[in-house]
Amino acid sequence: MQTAATQSDLLRKYDVPGPRYTSYPTILHWDSVPTPEQWIESVADSLNVAKQQGTGAAIYIHIPYCRSLCTYCGCNSRITTKTSVSQPYLETVLKEWSIYRTRLGTQTQIPLTELHLGGGTPTFLSPSELDQLISGVLRDTVQTADAEFSIESDPRVTTAEHLNVLSRLGFRRLSLGIQDFDPQVQLAVNRIQTEKQVEAVTEQARQAGFNSINYDLIYGLPFQTLNSVEQTIQAVMRLRPDRIAFYAYAHVPWVKPGQRHFTEADLPSGDEKRELYEFGREMLAAAGYREIGMDHFALETDSLWKTSLNGKLHRNFMGYTSRFVTPLIGLGVSSISDSWDMFVQNEKVVENYTTRVEKGELPFFRGHKLDREDRILRRHILNLMTRFETRWDDAELYVPFLGCVDEGLKEFERDGLIEFSKYYCRIKDEGRAFLRNICMAFDARLAQDSSAQRLFSRTI
Repeated sequence: MQTAATQSDLLRKYDVPGPRYTSYPTILHWDSVPTPEQWIESVADSLNVAKQQGTGAAIYIHIPYCRSLCTYCGCNSRITTKTSVSQPYLETVLKEWSIYRTRLGTQTQIPLTELHLGGGTPTFLSPSELDQLISGVLRDTVQTADAEFSIESDPRVTTAEHLNVLSRLGFRRLSLGIQDFDPQVQLAVNRIQTEKQVEAVTEQARQAGFNSINYDLIYGLPFQTLNSVEQTIQAVMRLRPDRIAFYAYAHVPWVKPGQRHFTEADLPSGDEKRELYEFGREMLAAAGYREIGMDHFALETDSLWKTSLNGKLHRNFMGYTSRFVTPLIGLGVSSISDSWDMFVQNEKVVENYTTRVEKGELPFFRGHKLDREDRILRRHILNLMTRFETRWDDAELYVPFLGCVDEGLKEFERDGLIEFSKYYCRIKDEGRAFLRNICMAFDARLAQDSSAQRLFSRTI
């Protein structure tokens, strides 16, 4: 077993910038944008495979609006108190969906397995506006028997009426942004909310029929201490959500200027930051939450934990999910879509997005066509992210780059973090803290362009 000093040394050694691998290649290395025709063809092919396998598509809808800026946030958001922006925006999203339906062919309904609303703050929209938006999308789909609908929510602006409308439309999963309950931390990140507010929304959701509640927590925020993390997790335990995402704060002020509201001196250092996570992780384990993949925890009664045991856990731009679903069609400003063979991302500015949709165009501005090496390395990185192991002794899972990954993996093996052979890699329990670093050894694009590494958040 590693000593505390050894663990501390490893944390310092591997605390470097690195991708989170919500996609491979990462967005910085997308270099072959598909044409609209190529993209639609790829989505159609993916849909045909899904139908043959008895599965369906996923749809993600991005609502960018928030009433105030949370200064830790790295998402694409627009701050406004003008609720009048909602109706024009949802109408544009429905027009974008209509463009997809027209180009894919309206004669058949699209099988739908997952629907997720994120942001921003989806409940910035009024209950009736949410009803209009979601009903408009569902009208052209047929839900699979195991369809799962989920939504991210700010407990400060979510009402019982919101939840009742969502429940009626089939939503059963709710994710609440908590981050930290400590008043000093909340003031620094400009997100003031009480345990009672969160409790009220949680209970209203359960009464409305939601059977899976997730809380988002963040460690590494300004002025966080072991005491503040302890107090936050004790409050969370009292409310007993089904899932918890316990993320590392990603400090990227060169991308998100709002993070300059505080300075690096206000943030926990590398060692201190990891100590916050390990402390919180131990509390969650003692309370019955099981660790899943990277930064996620669930009760043993939750489907995510059960899926992790049978090897079917999946991870995409929406996070960890209980099954592999493709294609993922992203609607709304900055949304990312994934057909497995291709990625595209929509315009990131609302006005540009709206203009493109009004012209009848698919509003993506960048994307990537994966070649064979991309697809195979993507599979190995996904295996590590979901199963903590991968192997490439099958010719179908091998590309020449894998012949030299040992150069990047030997150091992890020497440090006791992985088991490694010519065609196999397994991450030990001691190595899970360094999951992102280990995945970097399988990143051929990063190996060819190491200068891009400095643009990512730190891995620890």
